[in-house]
Amino acid sequence: MIKEVIVVEGKNDVQAVRRAVDAECIVTGGFNLAPATLEWIEQAYQKRGLIILTDPDSAGERIRKFLSKRFPLAKHAFIPKEEATANDDIGVEQASPQSIQQALGKVRYLEWKPVQEFSVADMIRYGLSGMPAAAERRALLGTRLGIGYANAKTFLSRLNNYGVTRTEFHEAIQHLQEGNL
Repeated sequence: MIKEVIVVEGKNDVQAVRRAVDAECIVTGGFNLAPATLEWIEQAYQKRGLIILTDPDSAGERIRKFLSKRFPLAKHAFIPKEEATANDDIGVEQASPQSIQQALGKVRYLEWKPVQEFSVADMIRYGLSGMPAAAERRALLGTRLGIGYANAKTFLSRLNNYGVTRTEFHEAIQHLQEGNL
């Protein structure tokens, strides 16, 4: 059983997570979290810790940002967008048990004091911004690093805020260039 409580967006997400792992989940019910839900999340945060596992879409990212500010020591898990897409729908509920297990195996902490290890120049130098295949490269690299897919600005922020080291980054870039991702 996973010690932390996993925060997801919907009831179907809970079912998908429980097919993958033995864990307790809390449903946000979307961005308009009820006071009772926030209290439940707060109790779980204080007693067991949290893993935020939201959908890899803009609504999921808004919920993640909101919860990150309120619960700064929560862990974060990201399912790659292509692994969470089926039937013209994107979400945790669409992901396979293996994809959920892999995402939970690569949880990251949001750093209290972000390090400015990476810059826009790195994004351009490694083809993660400003070129036609940049979005695909970010998606592959985000999967490898466990920080998920994001636009260039958010991806750079995740590199600097989720504890990605220069060594991890270079190893992932090397795998990307060798086609081993």
